[in-house]
Amino acid sequence: MFRNVKIRAFTLLETLVALLALSGGFLVFQAMTQLLASELRQQQNNEQQEWLLFSEQLENELSRSRFDKVENDKIYIRQDGKDLALGKSRSDDFRKTDKSGRGYQPMIYGLKSAQIAQEGEFVRFHFIFEKGLERELVYRVQEEG
Repeated sequence: MFRNVKIRAFTLLETLVALLALSGGFLVFQAMTQLLASELRQQQNNEQQEWLLFSEQLENELSRSRFDKVENDKIYIRQDGKDLALGKSRSDDFRKTDKSGRGYQPMIYGLKSAQIAQEGEFVRFHFIFEKGLERELVYRVQEEG
């Protein structure tokens, strides 16, 4: 009535090895996602630090110079007897040049656009970065009169 038939099946040892492999895979996946999240937070932190450094540098440049005018999304200033211009270049950086656009002193990279407008005694800088960060800086100037 009953025949002795051999059927291949998982043994207990094979089942434990399979469960161990699966749990190891899940742990590696979890560690990789935590590492990725940590890396993204670090990059956002770096962007914030770059912005803070740039805004401090820009404010320092403006505070030790005389305001001339704002024209074509550039601010023209006079510093140490030299006529200078600050604005976005054709590339992806915001730079300090002489009045005619010669010279090259980049202040920050990764800009998509930079708009500079004068509103009375205030100059408004509006920056949009390639990574999506958007920042605005308002600086009070005194025109000579």
